[in-house]
Amino acid sequence: MTTFIQPILAANAAMYAIDNATTEGKATVAVLFLLSLFSWTIIITKIRQLMIARKATKKFLAAYAATRDPLDIQRKDGNFEGSPAFELYIRGAHELAYQLKNNPVIVKGERRISGASFEAVKVVLEEAAGNEAMALEKGMIVLSTAVAGGPFIGLLGTVWGVMATFAGIAESKAATLTAMAPGVAAALVATVTGLLVAIPAMFAYNFMVTTIRHLTQELDGYAARYANQIEHSYVDNRDIEHKIAWALTKAEMGENTPAI
Repeated sequence: MTTFIQPILAANAAMYAIDNATTEGKATVAVLFLLSLFSWTIIITKIRQLMIARKATKKFLAAYAATRDPLDIQRKDGNFEGSPAFELYIRGAHELAYQLKNNPVIVKGERRISGASFEAVKVVLEEAAGNEAMALEKGMIVLSTAVAGGPFIGLLGTVWGVMATFAGIAESKAATLTAMAPGVAAALVATVTGLLVAIPAMFAYNFMVTTIRHLTQELDGYAARYANQIEHSYVDNRDIEHKIAWALTKAEMGENTPAI
């Protein structure tokens, strides 16, 4: 019966330690509590964001694979909110539409863009990919700080508490277990708190880093495929001799519509 009761009574050890902690020890625990609060806020928010991003990206890529025209989803007002790939798609589609409207190349009655305009589209795609990657990684510094700094902050509180305990014993000249126990217990609670902050943050951080890496690689692959399809469908890829001959023909016909 005694061996069963002791673990239950041990649950009050943390409260006992905090009650006997020094001002420095309580300050350390308070700092760790704030770090834990920020850490759990990031964990909950980021897990929700990443789950939505994975689900929305899967739906968007399936919808995109079913189309032949890179601008088909935009024309149909498709919406895949939360997907990094969709945000990149929209940025690229807007830039492509701008170039088709303001810098068109008319090839056999169809609007296309020049190689220079396509370079502008690719720059927008690269910027969009970078922005989406940064959005996915936002807040991860808090978790890495909790993982790396939590145990050290706790250790600092423990060492400080033990130092204060031994200093008090030296002054009172009463080196008994009863005199030492409260101070040592209060000091150790800082290390325990630091570990309780760091362990959940470590597991969450590893999971999120893996998920973000997967989404980022998927985003880079899609950006390359998207750019390739834009080039195939909307870029004037004729060789220079063909362009010159076409321009001369248009000039002879007296047509002013830009052809190259």
